[in-house]
Amino acid sequence: MARYTGPVEKLERRLGADLGLKGERRLSGKDALSKRPFAPGQHGQRRAKISEYGLQLREKQKAKFMYGLNEKQFRNLFKEASRKDGNTGSIFVQLLEQRLDNVVYRMGFATTRRFARQLVSHGHILVDGKRVDIPSYRVFPGQKVEIIEKSKENPQITRAVDLTAQTGLAPWVDVEKDKKFGLFTRIPEREEIQIPIEERFIVELYSK
Repeated sequence: MARYTGPVEKLERRLGADLGLKGERRLSGKDALSKRPFAPGQHGQRRAKISEYGLQLREKQKAKFMYGLNEKQFRNLFKEASRKDGNTGSIFVQLLEQRLDNVVYRMGFATTRRFARQLVSHGHILVDGKRVDIPSYRVFPGQKVEIIEKSKENPQITRAVDLTAQTGLAPWVDVEKDKKFGLFTRIPEREEIQIPIEERFIVELYSK
């Protein structure tokens, strides 16, 4: 299944959650979900009862679209989480947070994960001094992530840094904004990761 490339604000309204897909508009409070917090379409304001399977599928869709994974990537990452000791749902979310595109986003170098993924795939990111162009690359505690020298004055990156400076950064990254680099200091606890996803429904979905 291909990665979703359609209108993201309609998607957020349909799923009823801010998935961070529209960065600058979201940060300024001008996103469509804030103005119209109901599903798009003629019958969007109707409250339809959702089934248990519907709840499970909705949470899976939220996670897929928020982190920008296709079906195969999502399933493989979940399988990896299920093989580890501990709470599968929490481990799954932690693995999502360790993706390089997500770390770039968490460090404030991009206003959306989609833009962060673009920065990575176009070769604008170094990890421990080496160029990495794989968005799914897993970042481990202690690794340094930085913007390549010739891209540090990129106006989109500079704008992202300015905007995220107003909202704050994740506590598990340590960033030098002026120098456009940061350290992934630790794997966050699930309770620290503020996302509108209830991963227990995803676990239930894949446990059938």
